[in-house]
Formats: sequence, structure tokens, C-alpha cells
Amino acid sequence: MSSFARFIRPAIGAWALLLLIMTAPAPSLAQQINPTASSVNERQLLQEMDRIQGRVSIPDQRSSVLMQPAGREWREFRNVALRWIGGVAMLGMLAVLVIFYLTRGMVRLESGRSGRTIVRFNTYERVVHWMTATCFVILAISGLNITFGRPLLLPLIGFDAFSEWSQWAKFAHNYLSFPFTIGVVLIFLMWIGGNIPNKLDLEWIKRGGGLIGHDHPPARRFNAGQKGIYWIVVIGGGLVAVTGYQLMFPFYVSGIEGMQIAQIVHSVVAVLFIAAMLAHIYIGTIGMEGAFEAMGSGEVDVNWAREHHSLWLDQELARSGPNDSQPRPRHAASAAE
Repeated sequence: MSSFARFIRPAIGAWALLLLIMTAPAPSLAQQINPTASSVNERQLLQEMDRIQGRVSIPDQRSSVLMQPAGREWREFRNVALRWIGGVAMLGMLAVLVIFYLTRGMVRLESGRSGRTIVRFNTYERVVHWMTATCFVILAISGLNITFGRPLLLPLIGFDAFSEWSQWAKFAHNYLSFPFTIGVVLIFLMWIGGNIPNKLDLEWIKRGGGLIGHDHPPARRFNAGQKGIYWIVVIGGGLVAVTGYQLMFPFYVSGIEGMQIAQIVHSVVAVLFIAAMLAHIYIGTIGMEGAFEAMGSGEVDVNWAREHHSLWLDQELARSGPNDSQPRPRHAASAAE
């Protein structure tokens, strides 16, 4: 009997060990987290597992990824690198514009105003421009709130006000993206014919474009600087629109990794876009005398057109024909409006 017991004990132990091995869960790369667990050592979990994935009830299983290595790199970019890129780009541009204004001042009309005007942009062009510009300003402010709002605005207005403001900013950012995109497309179609780069643009750049010194190189309807702004709007606006819609409608095109890339492209292009538009706004307002009138009333002084777009002015005067070869006086233009 004792010999039989010595035999059966190891057998039972071996059987129990085999049963334990068979019933143990197989290791997997995706760590399942028990939400009811008493405690989870997050630091240890992140160190041991590169990817954390749960289970979801919706059809798209890509949304079950909770954290993966690229996510930690993206968070570092969003909280640190992006703020540096945006801060340097926008504050740097503002510093350049202030220095330029203090040294150069407003670019004045050297020949003074003639009192006669010529149509530069029609009503349709100005409506499209101002619709796109208005949407851009609101999108820029609401977008910057995502990156800079928490460290800069939250301490000033408090949690409740910041939460309310951020919610409305998010709504504005999402819904105004649609008219902004339409505006970018219309701008591309309206002005593509006059914004193809050519050799004349190189000469305009070499001579400082009328901003440096008192030289006024000839230009057609759009000079090299305006063509640069046009392509920034078209390419930059297109990129922020495509990546923005990918973020608004997640998991339709790519998984979480692709969305992180889209967010990086969206944010970097956006802050550079804003920096470029600061220069555009400066030139169109206090930077150049008579420039705002082009998009304000749609008509510019003839001397302004002759100094900054002489080839375009000659073309317009030749097109008007012998019966209407002279631009109309300013008071007549005002009455027509």
C-alpha cells in the first residue's frame, strides 16, 4: 500500500501541473486591461507592452487600439515640438513685420493719388475672398486654442470659462471648415490663370518687389509675392482641409497611426499657414498705401496700379477700347457703388 502511495502522488502532481499549463491563457502582444481590477501599474505596463488594445462593440476594430509606441511620440510632439514650431513661426513673423514697419514704414504712393480709379476685383471675387478670409481667421483662433489654450488661456479665465470657450471653438472649427474649403477651391479656379510663375517674377524678386527701396518692377495682375500667397492658400488650405476631414471622420481612411500622422501634418501646415497670412494681412492693411482698397471697394487708384501692376494697367486700358480709354473719377466710382 505504501508503495502504491509513493507511485500515485507523483502521478497526481504531474497531472495537476499539466492541467494548469493547459488552462493558462496564451501570451499575446495586445494586453487586455481589466477595468474592474483594483489597481493597474501603468508605468510597468507601458514598459512591458508596446501596444495596448482592448475590445470594442462597433464594427471597426481599429478603434480598439488604446495606446501604441507612435502614440507616445505623437503626444510628445503635440505638447512640446508643435508649440515650439508654432511659437517660433508666428512670433518670428510678427517680429520681422514690426522691424520692417519701423525701418521701412508704409509703402507710400510716390506719385500721390490721381483721383481716378480702375476696377481690380469684381464683387464675386471679393465675396469669395472675404468668406474664405473670415473662415480662416476663426479656424486659426479656434485651432490655436487646441495647442496653446491650456497653457496660456486657461490660467487667465479659469476652468469653467475655458471649457465653455473650447466647446464653442470646436463647433466653429468643425463647421466653418466646409465654407473655408469651398473658398479655397473657388480661389484656385478663379485665379489660377494669373498665378502661373514666369520669368517676370524672377525679375520682380531681384528688384525687391517695390518693398525694398523705391523701385517698382513691372508686374501683371498678380506679382511674384501675390503668387506666393496664392499657392500657399491653395496648397496649405488643401492640406489642412484633407487632413482635417480625416480627423473629423476617424477610421474611414486609416487607423490610429495614420490619424496621428494626419494630425501632425495638419498642425504644422496650419501654424506655418497662419504665419504666412500675417504677412499677407500686413501688406494688405498698414504695409502698403492703397492696397486694402483692392479688396475693400474693389477699385484702386490708377497711380497705385501704375506703380505696382503697370503691365496689368496697360492691358486693362487697352482692353477698354478707344471709347472708354480713361479710368473713371473716384467720385463717379463711389456713386456707382
